[in-house]
Amino acid sequence: MLQEYDIIVVGGGHAGCEAAAAAANLGSSVLLVTMDMARIAQMSCNPAMGGIAKGQIVREIDAIGGYSGIITDKTAIQFRMLNRSKGPAMWSPRTQNDRMLFSNEWRMMLEQTPNVDFWQDMVTGIIVKKGKICGVKTGMGLEIKSKTVILTNGTFLNGIIHIGERQFGGGRVGEKAATGITEQLIELGFENGRMKTGTPPRVDGRSLDYSKMEPQKGDENPSTFSFSDTSPLSHQKNCHITYTNPEVHEILKTGFEKSPMFCGRIQGIGPRYCPSIEDKIERFSERDRHQLFIEPEGWNTVEIYVNGFSTSLPEDVQLNAMKRIAGFENVKMFRPGYAIEYDYFPPTQIDFTLETKLIENLYFAGQINGTTGYEEAACQGLMAGINAHLKINEKEPFILKRDEAYIAVLIDDLITKGTEEPYRMFTSRAEFRLLLRQDNADIRLTPKSYQLGLASSERMKNVGQKIKNTEEIIHFFKSQSIEPQEINPTLESLDTTPIKQKVKLSTVITRPQVSISHIEDGLPVVREYFSTLNGNRKESIEQAEIQMKYDGYISKEKEMVDKLARLEDIQIWSNFDYEKIKPLSAEATEKLKKVKPKTLGQASRISGVSPSDISILMVYLGR
Repeated sequence: MLQEYDIIVVGGGHAGCEAAAAAANLGSSVLLVTMDMARIAQMSCNPAMGGIAKGQIVREIDAIGGYSGIITDKTAIQFRMLNRSKGPAMWSPRTQNDRMLFSNEWRMMLEQTPNVDFWQDMVTGIIVKKGKICGVKTGMGLEIKSKTVILTNGTFLNGIIHIGERQFGGGRVGEKAATGITEQLIELGFENGRMKTGTPPRVDGRSLDYSKMEPQKGDENPSTFSFSDTSPLSHQKNCHITYTNPEVHEILKTGFEKSPMFCGRIQGIGPRYCPSIEDKIERFSERDRHQLFIEPEGWNTVEIYVNGFSTSLPEDVQLNAMKRIAGFENVKMFRPGYAIEYDYFPPTQIDFTLETKLIENLYFAGQINGTTGYEEAACQGLMAGINAHLKINEKEPFILKRDEAYIAVLIDDLITKGTEEPYRMFTSRAEFRLLLRQDNADIRLTPKSYQLGLASSERMKNVGQKIKNTEEIIHFFKSQSIEPQEINPTLESLDTTPIKQKVKLSTVITRPQVSISHIEDGLPVVREYFSTLNGNRKESIEQAEIQMKYDGYISKEKEMVDKLARLEDIQIWSNFDYEKIKPLSAEATEKLKKVKPKTLGQASRISGVSPSDISILMVYLGR
């Protein structure tokens, strides 16, 4: 008979791992139940972390005290900062990772985390008494008691795998689906739906001709995800780029009549922003080629991930089509691509803490809420683990605002708007993205995490030093004057207008052509000053440069935050009767009753609630 736990986490994917680690590090006793201990934190799809907006999320997880950033750095085989040619709000770190190392490192981190126990079994149901969770039931017939349960089931809930005309149950290839939970949740009153995702074939790298492809190298001076002392890569593995062509498309079309997507066998809605190759051919018929990223699965394996070639067509069609791709003429396939359908629960049924509205102390995190992606799942697991711990210890919940984190944007979008297709984070979803940069995630979030007791004192000390250095650098640049003859050679080499009189350094740094590194190279006084800085000099200099260059834009975003905060400050009581407000539109009444927004600000973001509806609500709320 297993002991009673504070928290049971169901599922050992990215959400489950972060949930278990966070709750345990805060002091809760945690049981992580997974069907296969060898596949903890499995990278089910591409062997990569981060990317556009996703990289910001990983840095936020790290700033709060999660493990994803540290493990990503330890297992990276390539690092790239995407969108460097754009403004800093768009810079997004991304790594290629060693798939096997990633899973192993996560398992070792969890095994070394006090308060985390493990149980290999399938959870087939939850135990509920008087509307409150009491534990779980397993496939072995056990009943394990707990104060809270966090469901992070990924794609396993009634999962069905599709390859051509064949379909079979499974959460991933070679792993059985989880059954029983969906049916019980429906009986308890939850709404559910079906979603679909897919993955491309894996191939033998020894059978590819890389001379026919474009190499895609990592950054010359790679950085890291974690704000801790993880080491940057000293050497990296190349990825490669190749393309489909009309012949490839024609071969793929021969399998469309057997495609489970086109024949209606798949009912779930797939991710709009990561379509299958057959989707691309249909939707973008005017294009005669599509880009493919050829990504190695690790340091010591020949297995290759064909990014951009997700498909559920018959395996012989997949192989024949790939052989017409440049560099793939002699390709050998390890396993075919496939699509998978699974159950999810529309996230309007959960609260800001990720606790369900129907069952007290039951939390949902990850793909069960309709999201897609490791990063989106991991941040939900982190927040669910923190809030489950806080709830059972009768402490205030940990809820972030949209101007504080991409994590907050994701959660607010989910619970306020819901989703009918797999939700993926983009920078465009955040209205305050200049404030939510990847470089300042520690400044935004580590102080909050430190107050919770999750971020260490060493982390907090480093953030304090970074803030101090940044302020001092900005003060130095605003107070240090420079003569034309000192700076003009540098300005002329950068094709920007020379100065004609003495100016402050801060006015020079606002020019788009000029960076602090240019000034440092050209001015001994700046080099000498930088040598006196303590802590992480590189991060502080980058932070100061961004703040000086974009000061006006940052100030405008902060003003907008202040204006919108007025709506966020107007609370709506939980038993508010919207039907009594006759001037409200019928759609607004229906949506408001379903979502039950906590504030007027949240109400204003619900699809179907108009500005006039908000004005009416303000009147009835006495504002």
